[in-house]
Amino acid sequence: MKIKRKIEIAVISDVHLGTRGCHAKDLLNYLNSIEPKKLVLNGDIIDAWQFSKRYFPKSHLKVIKKIMNMSADGVEIIYITGNHDELLRKFTGTTIGSIKIVDKLVLELHGKKAWFFHGDVFDMSMQNAKWLAKFGDYGYSALTLVNRMANWYLQRCGKERYSLSKKVKNNVKTSQKHINRYEKVISNLAIENCYDYVICGHIHEPKIKYFETKNGKTMYLNSGDWTENFTALEYQFKRWKIYYYSKDKLSPFFVEEDFEDMNMNDLIAAITIVEQHKKKTK
Repeated sequence: MKIKRKIEIAVISDVHLGTRGCHAKDLLNYLNSIEPKKLVLNGDIIDAWQFSKRYFPKSHLKVIKKIMNMSADGVEIIYITGNHDELLRKFTGTTIGSIKIVDKLVLELHGKKAWFFHGDVFDMSMQNAKWLAKFGDYGYSALTLVNRMANWYLQRCGKERYSLSKKVKNNVKTSQKHINRYEKVISNLAIENCYDYVICGHIHEPKIKYFETKNGKTMYLNSGDWTENFTALEYQFKRWKIYYYSKDKLSPFFVEEDFEDMNMNDLIAAITIVEQHKKKTK
């Protein structure tokens, strides 16, 4: 039996379950390899913008089941709502089983304050033209679908994955300016409110970076995504790091080969596990 890595906090965001760009099996491998005290789901875990009953593979269901099982096993799970799963914002402050649903989160970590939120409220394109953001999202999804097919071919040839969308972002000056402005606005606000760490997602750009002004300094952290970067944030031994699935998976936990046997009834069963577990421990 392989030993799971014990970490204090794991943060994932922008999984986009229910879309063809989501790499659910890779995420499941990652979740099977760790044993966190807290798992922070920092928005856009399920993609309600593009949700379709015609496309929700068993591997995507299995990610949900895994999260529910982790909750039943005592992992504290906090679901921070994002723009793609904004339907959950009406349930802010409630719990589903043992999973807390919030819009933001503040934690004290060894004497330092950490501020968690998805980040869409600081995205001017979201606030000023939501319809345009959704239109752009469909274009991004089409690009990731093409990218996924290209990467399937590259992997069969023994070559590394390639991110088309990341290449496009890096080559478009306006996109980089948008990202820089996003990071600066969030970090300045964190400094004004005396937060040592500010943790977000939304822009699919994994990063750890210090920001400093005359009023103080903060560490900006972005958990990236599971559509092109396959990244998470991990906190252990008073330090943060970005986990890159493609680089850091030394001995990954492979997904069980029982996707074909799973259906919606299995998902319902996974949710009831939480309640059954609570009854047994009373």
